[in-house]
Amino acid sequence: MSNESADVYYPGLEGVIASETAIANIDGKHGDGGLEYRGYQIEDLAGKVSYEETAFLLLHGDLPNTAQLAEFSARLKSMREVPAPLISLLEKVPKSVHPMDVLRTSASVLGHFDPDVAASPTDHAANVRKAERLVAQLPTAIAARERIVEGHAVVAPRSDLGHAANFLYMVHGKEPSDTSRDAFDVSLVLYTEHELNASTFSGRVTVSTLSDIYSGVVAAIGTLKGPLHGGANEEAWKLVESVGAPERAEKWIQDALARKERIMGFGHRVYKTGDPRARILKEYCGKLAHELGDDRWERVAEPIERIVTETKKLPPNVDWPCARLYHYLGLNLDIYTPIFAMARVAGWAAHIIEQLDHNRLMRPRARYVGPPTRHVQPIADRK
Repeated sequence: MSNESADVYYPGLEGVIASETAIANIDGKHGDGGLEYRGYQIEDLAGKVSYEETAFLLLHGDLPNTAQLAEFSARLKSMREVPAPLISLLEKVPKSVHPMDVLRTSASVLGHFDPDVAASPTDHAANVRKAERLVAQLPTAIAARERIVEGHAVVAPRSDLGHAANFLYMVHGKEPSDTSRDAFDVSLVLYTEHELNASTFSGRVTVSTLSDIYSGVVAAIGTLKGPLHGGANEEAWKLVESVGAPERAEKWIQDALARKERIMGFGHRVYKTGDPRARILKEYCGKLAHELGDDRWERVAEPIERIVTETKKLPPNVDWPCARLYHYLGLNLDIYTPIFAMARVAGWAAHIIEQLDHNRLMRPRARYVGPPTRHVQPIADRK
């Protein structure tokens, strides 16, 4: 056996090709750091296709036609209700528990009630059905828990609303405006998939043992909880809110950079010249601010974005505008990352299914840096 793989060390596995995928390409059309879902550029998808169409694309391989979309949307709507025992559990879990921990538990509980629970982990058709149920039910679990924490009655899903509108309805108890619905829908599309990120990788590693799709999604949720992966949009909003006023923004960011503080919402491990998702979502922030008649937070964000990009050569990533967009939608900070998860579950599931369809157990090597070979001494002789 060659020792080459053990001798070459790539911290964080950066640059290592661990899987082949037909789901997403983050090198772009010309290798310049774009983003494509199954060959479709994100700039061409956002604002033109719904989250439902995007989920169908990832799970079924191509964009749906009219009949396919109608059937897929109807299936999702029919599966939105979650089991009553899950609602009871959400009511009993202490309100202080981290929302991502609650979501992790919710995904696991949903697996217990899945009609295909006994199916083989390599049954492709059953896995697609499980994936569709997760896409339909995770938003209901998130919204129900949010209502419970806020001291309000749980709002049941509606079958006459699309995916984005229904979630906002379940959270707020009222239908969103068209602008709010469209902006939220685009955010879900942009968060749906991003190749072999940490949470997706953890999901694929988990099912490479021939574990089931729910185990993979639970692992992915646990990975997304970490602040180096999920939670960046929450920190980005805290930053903007702490600045408070447009006239303070320029000095605030200059002082923060002088102190060498990390500015959340900027830079990306892959996108060195700018995250295409951030450019798209910034436009929707402007639309929502205009509808609300208050562009204060856009005026706070602008000089920060300009100075960090010019000074540090770190353009904003998708979390920077998303933080403001979710604030404009009246969403509480604690569910920003669960919303990320409810969007990304379609991507996670697509990768998990792809892994199980062409499986090889993930088993990398580690370079040993401990003591050389030693011999056990009698206890009396040990120093």
